[in-house]
Amino acid sequence: MNARRSPSGRWLANEEYRWALLWLGGLALLWIWNTLYLNPPALAQLEQAFVNTLIGAAAVVVMTLLLGWSVGTGLYFLESRGRRMVSLGLTFALNLLRSVPQMVGILAGYIILTILIQREVLQSPALQVLWMAFTVTAFTFLELADVIRERIDFYRRSDFFDAMLCCGIRESRIVNIEILWKNSVAHVLQKLIAVFGMAIFLQCSIDFIISVGLSREVSLSNFPVTLGGLLATLDSKQDILAISTFFTNPAYLLRLATTHLQGISVAFAIVFTLLCVYKVSNGIVRRYRL
Repeated sequence: MNARRSPSGRWLANEEYRWALLWLGGLALLWIWNTLYLNPPALAQLEQAFVNTLIGAAAVVVMTLLLGWSVGTGLYFLESRGRRMVSLGLTFALNLLRSVPQMVGILAGYIILTILIQREVLQSPALQVLWMAFTVTAFTFLELADVIRERIDFYRRSDFFDAMLCCGIRESRIVNIEILWKNSVAHVLQKLIAVFGMAIFLQCSIDFIISVGLSREVSLSNFPVTLGGLLATLDSKQDILAISTFFTNPAYLLRLATTHLQGISVAFAIVFTLLCVYKVSNGIVRRYRL
């Protein structure tokens, strides 16, 4: 007779839950280590950078969900109700946006943010983080919109859609509730988790581009501190370069873990988070066979 698994055992049987718990546990251990060996000002800056990065990435996910869902369903209803010219115009505009390289578009958004800060229009750090998140969202929401349109088209070609229409169910309910909410949650969730990792990657990448002086209008000092911005500072770069000493002098490992913590901690937090997000997303794909 097989023993029943406990709820925690069932959760740990799923790859996405294991990696999510590993991410939380790894970050907790990193924070404990930093509280022991990292000086308080640097620790406070690291904590603020991590919080700002997570808030920004979470805001990107929420905005992507709202915009992607609205655009994906909106294009369907425009086409189904005969407004083909409006649909073609909107599709053309979205394709133009899609053709803009992500880094170029996000950098333009950061330049606009700098202008708004200089003119004292956006002084609140929270609003600045939201603007940065919106800039990234402009280049991520189309991926969710594509997923939503694919799911609607998949069910539209089946008898599922016509049968529910014959039962008197409203088309808006069929699309939003029956197709997307009840039968496509795993697809939407997987894409949003991937967008979360993409938001962190894009933010860190654009911070590095700004740090090497490719833009005269934008400086990291203009914006709230993030993991990417903290990694681009001189102290963090020196900490990262110090890792090379370990290969010629293995005894230097202990000193790395105690005196070069800022840069190493930031780099570890970024890489470890991206790895775990990828594994969680991949776990959902395998579990639901997406």
